Amino acid sequence: MNTLTNFINRLSKGGAYLSGLLLVSLVCLILTEIFLRYFFDKSTMIADEYSGYLYLASIFLGLAYTFTKDGHIRINIVTSRLNKQANKFIDIFASIITLSVLAFILYRTVLFTYDSYEFEMLSEAVSETPLYLTQIVMPLGTALFILSVIAFIIKRLKNDI
Repeated sequence: MNTLTNFINRLSKGGAYLSGLLLVSLVCLILTEIFLRYFFDKSTMIADEYSGYLYLASIFLGLAYTFTKDGHIRINIVTSRLNKQANKFIDIFASIITLSVLAFILYRTVLFTYDSYEFEMLSEAVSETPLYLTQIVMPLGTALFILSVIAFIIKRLKNDI
């Protein structure tokens, strides 16, 4: 099981690196747009649209790593007063609920992306980007998040945390 959790952690870290790279790309795109407008009175015509796509991808690909590093909000007003065994039960129970919510999100994002692909939907902006290409990160990021929650449950069951 350690091999599985290590693999999932490496996938999460890969998603985080890709998320960071996309965030840097977003900043470069915006700076390019500002530079072109200020000095040459020109526009890339895609900066607004693609900055949204890059931001979406950055968020979804960073969710799993954020979870592995305890970066998501946790309200521990109750759990701080309980013993380790009760905390373990609450963590596993909350993780199972989280998995069910994430499974629903994965299902809906897969349908959403597939519909965009099936109907050949394009963005309404100048670029006419196929929308499924920009939406594919939603199910990918959610799947990474699900794997991270599964790894968390495994660790809690083995008392590795």
